Amino acid sequence: MSFRRSPSLLPSLPLTLLAAWAMSACTVGPDYRGAPPVAASAAQADTFVRTPATGAAATRAPSAWWRTLGDPQLDALIDAALAHNPDLHAAQARLREARAQLRQQQANELPKSSATVAALRTREPDLASFFQSGSGSSQSSGGGPLQLYTAGFDASWEIDLFGGTRRAIEAASAEADAVNADLADTQVSLAAEVAQAYIDLRDVQRRLALGQRSADLQQQMLTLTEERRARGTAADVDVERLSGQVESTRAALVPLEAQIVESLDQLAVLTGQAPGALDAELSAPQPLPALPATVAVGDPATMLQQRPDIRAAERRLASSNAQIGEHVADYFPKVTLFGDLGFTAADPGHLLRKQNFSWIGAPYLQWNALDFGRTAAAVRGAEASRDEASAKYEHTVLAALQDANTSLSRYGHQREHLARLEQVQRSADRSAVLMQQRYTAGVATLIDLLDTQRTQFSAQQDVVAGQAELLKDFVSLQKSLGLGWQTRVE
Repeated sequence: MSFRRSPSLLPSLPLTLLAAWAMSACTVGPDYRGAPPVAASAAQADTFVRTPATGAAATRAPSAWWRTLGDPQLDALIDAALAHNPDLHAAQARLREARAQLRQQQANELPKSSATVAALRTREPDLASFFQSGSGSSQSSGGGPLQLYTAGFDASWEIDLFGGTRRAIEAASAEADAVNADLADTQVSLAAEVAQAYIDLRDVQRRLALGQRSADLQQQMLTLTEERRARGTAADVDVERLSGQVESTRAALVPLEAQIVESLDQLAVLTGQAPGALDAELSAPQPLPALPATVAVGDPATMLQQRPDIRAAERRLASSNAQIGEHVADYFPKVTLFGDLGFTAADPGHLLRKQNFSWIGAPYLQWNALDFGRTAAAVRGAEASRDEASAKYEHTVLAALQDANTSLSRYGHQREHLARLEQVQRSADRSAVLMQQRYTAGVATLIDLLDTQRTQFSAQQDVVAGQAELLKDFVSLQKSLGLGWQTRVE
């Protein structure tokens, strides 16, 4: 179909575009003013409420906190997890998806266009012969075939008069930022989880080695006691008691061996490998990582800025706020500019001739004036979602402050607890040495010696467990501070 050029249409188009541009500066809906203040006094304090008196400094903590422990194997494991962990790959994919959705929303501001080429061949009935026969049963062959060739280009552009599209872009941009923060939060959790599993592995390996040495010592004592019984200087009850102690110690080692396998498999999966892949590398016992003398913890304001879960909650609040304006724009009319350029001819060789050219340009308005409350309901729903996001943000901030202060308190008390356990161990070691001397001199019984050694073994186990627990509290503290993220997906 072709259209004759209208002299009055072209002069009106610039005016229409100018008016549309001027009106497009309007953006309905509430502007985002930032997240509401939460616990302002606590957030602006110089130090955390539960900062321990010793062992913590109000200096900025490094993001890669695990490198302060001086354990190259731990560094390599966390680096491998950040590169190959499947959960992290899933978070990265979600970020790419969110960014793609943002680009899609941004494209909605631009015109939509398409090009078409078509060839039509048809044959119409001979209507004159039909009516002359009066019956419709004429055998006339009808008119000859018709051929039509057309090529055209059309475009449409919905003018964003009231900012509905801009609000949608704003919401998508904030959501993409939130997903980026989710990725950082996944990195924080992953680094902490790898460190916890590694500390568990080294802790159990140390306790297993300690238990094996204790079992070997008890076996030596059992052998000596059996020799003394053979000479008549030891009773059967002494042999049985010592034998029971040896078996009890060895029985306690079996669960530890199972825990080692569990930790090895957990570390393998966290680093994106099959269970058993790290057995050769990590099976040899190694000391626990060494804690720094002073732990940098910063201040509450720094913590609130660097915790990814808080940033994600704030960005989702901004997205919910923008969605209100996106729905409010539905109250108002929408204006779309449509244009079409084309050529139509019965002969393909004549298609591009000037006389076969046609065009059309038309602005049209669409206004859903009677929607029976649908738009109002959508706006109220968006406002409720915004209020929910605001409440979630407040909860996230309060939970972060609680998490950091609880971790600081636990870390400080565990340092004191470990110092007391080490004092108990030193006392147990001295008692064991003295009792061994008394037993050798014949002034102490085997029962006294076994009780002393049992106390010494228990004290050693407690110290090892206390050291591991302090390290895990250190890891929990770094996680509560929001540390451990440093990479981004482009």
